[in-house]
Amino acid sequence: MMMDEYQGYYIEDLEEGMSGSYAKTVTEADVVLYAGLSGDNNPVHINEEFASNTFARGRIVHGMYLAGLISCVLGTRLPGPGAIYLDQFIKFKAPVRIGDTVKATATVRAIDRERKRITLETVCTVKGRVVVVGEATVLVASRAEQQETAAA
Repeated sequence: MMMDEYQGYYIEDLEEGMSGSYAKTVTEADVVLYAGLSGDNNPVHINEEFASNTFARGRIVHGMYLAGLISCVLGTRLPGPGAIYLDQFIKFKAPVRIGDTVKATATVRAIDRERKRITLETVCTVKGRVVVVGEATVLVASRAEQQETAAA
């Protein structure tokens, strides 16, 4: 069954190996707005002169901005609307720069139908190079429980 605008996949619809992705080219505005929203004004993100003298040799995108792209996949693609993001392990493998196109992908690795939870491998890549890797746990609605609630 396919998801709709307000309800993503139900736990009954998911299978190991299913995946969803989202790609975004990071802009200057994205980095500046994220710095303002998060309060993370670390100069490695917003000051080229400072950042050029660091290990990164230039400005880099906030790591948690990249985590937000994973959240986008989980909340809009797989499992989609209605899913509740419970936890995330994340490791940043390489810097991402303004102008890079980041592809975030989540792949179902385990399903606990009784607890209505799935474990997903989460990866962000730039030109095929892994820049973020991790694992997320997501709570997913049950079609059977939702039908029981609607009938009551």
